[in-house]
Parts: sequence; structure tokens; C-alpha cells
Amino acid sequence: MESNVSITNLNKEIVSRFLPQRTQISNKGTYGNVLNIAGSMFYPGAAYLSSISALKVGAGASMLATATDVIPIVASNSPDITFLDLGQSSLGTIPKDAIKYLDGVANSHAISIGCGLSTLGGTKQFVMNFLQKYIDSQTPIIIDADAINSLAASNKKVFPLNSIITPHPLELSRLLEVDVKEIQSNRVKWAWEASKYFDCIVLLKGHESVIAIPNGKIFINPTGNSALSKAGAGDVLTGIIAGLCAQGATLENAACLGAYLHGLLGEIASRTQGEYSVLASNLPNVIPMAIKEILSV
Repeated sequence: MESNVSITNLNKEIVSRFLPQRTQISNKGTYGNVLNIAGSMFYPGAAYLSSISALKVGAGASMLATATDVIPIVASNSPDITFLDLGQSSLGTIPKDAIKYLDGVANSHAISIGCGLSTLGGTKQFVMNFLQKYIDSQTPIIIDADAINSLAASNKKVFPLNSIITPHPLELSRLLEVDVKEIQSNRVKWAWEASKYFDCIVLLKGHESVIAIPNGKIFINPTGNSALSKAGAGDVLTGIIAGLCAQGATLENAACLGAYLHGLLGEIASRTQGEYSVLASNLPNVIPMAIKEILSV
């Protein structure tokens, strides 16, 4: 490891300083708008989980941009999410030309992309169009799941400015073209290598998630348990980070606090349900308790 790298173990005292402040003189605009580009007919739940988690963590508004038939599914689960219809491919995914619909949402304070998109029906091309369009954007962009997979399959692996990517080990393996066993054998090293190479914040998910910053700072997150080893748990994390960024948290602070909060969700939910039985859909409802725990410092 290079001499300019510093490693910090996160704790409640550290991350409590990263929580955006609330004020009584405020409105929904005070806490920012999240644009969440997510979902397909294969994974409508991912769109819901990421969208609602942004609201639960404090964002003022959460707009889901998704395939046409996903909208009524998500709307039936929450009246709080707003929608942008991106059209639909014959496979029930966002079509490759859907980038044209995003011009009207340039006022978003944070953008997340990737949860449940799939890589079918032109979605890969849509993702590449998006990343190119927003390559110089000053808006925080959280890139997860199938957005990472789409880029990994491309010959041009470049992320926009102000990006956080949240790969699990296999997704990072695809991006770096390094065997996943090698990634897991030295998670700190490979998160740092990816952060330098792609010039973005890398949150490598898993036991003791690693947050690597291009400037050489590395954070290790101690929270979490096996309850988070369920489909959809990562979508909740993406929504949390986007919601924090929308409220004005820096990318670094949002990644660190998001990882810590997310781990707490698993721990808190397990107190009543056990690690076996917690579902990803249980996690957003635990966010208030996790925030209260952090505020208790």
C-alpha cells in the first residue's frame, strides 16, 4: 500500500458528524430531489427499495425514472414516490433511446442509476448514453448494479465526475478484469486500485465494506451482519447514499455514513427477526431507528 494512504475504522462518533442537519424553517426543496434511474419488469422491487430509501433517509423528493410498466407496480407500494416514464422495450426494460426524457430533470440534487435495470433490451446502450451525457456533471451520481455491469462490458470504462460506485466483489471483478477470489483476498488494495483507476469513490460491499477515496483515504465499515445477504439489500444502500447526497452531504461523507447506516439496518432488524429472516423490504422501515441510534451519540 502506498505511503500516502490512510485507513480509518468508522464508528458512531465519526459518522454522526456526517448526518445532514434539519431545520424547522424548511420545505421539501430544502432537502433535495433524488432522480433514481432504476427498475425493469425483471426487477421492479429494486426500483421501489432504492426510491423509498432515499426518502426515508431524509431527501425532500424521490423521482423514479423507469420503464412504463414498472410505474404502477411501484406506485401501488408507495404514494410517496414520483415518476418519470422512460418508455419500454419489448423485454420490459428501459429502451436505449430513453436518454431524451431526462432533459427535464436537470434540477436533481443527486442521481442514482443501476438498481434492477437488467442489461437487456437496449439497457446497456442507455446506460452508456447516460454516463457520456453526464460525464462532466457536478451533480453527485451513485452508480450501482447493472449500470456497473453495463460499463464493465464496454471498451470505454469511464465514470462521470462526482461519482460513487457501489460494486459487490463480482461487479468489481468485472470492472477491473481481476479474479473475484483475488479481489476478496485483499479488499482494501483492490478498492483503492479501482478508486485511483476510475477517479471516483469506490464502496466495495461485503463484510467490513471498504470505502476508498481517490485522494488516498480509506474507510472500513464495522456494521452489518448476514441479514444483509439478501437480494435487494444493496438497492437500499444506493437509495440511502443518494438521499444523503441530495441533502448536501459530500460524496465522501455520504458513502461512509451510508455504509454505516446500512449495516445498522441489518443489526437492528435482526434483533426482532433474526439474521435468517430479515428481508430487504424490511430495511427501509428500520432507517428511522438507525438514524436515532446515530443521533444518540
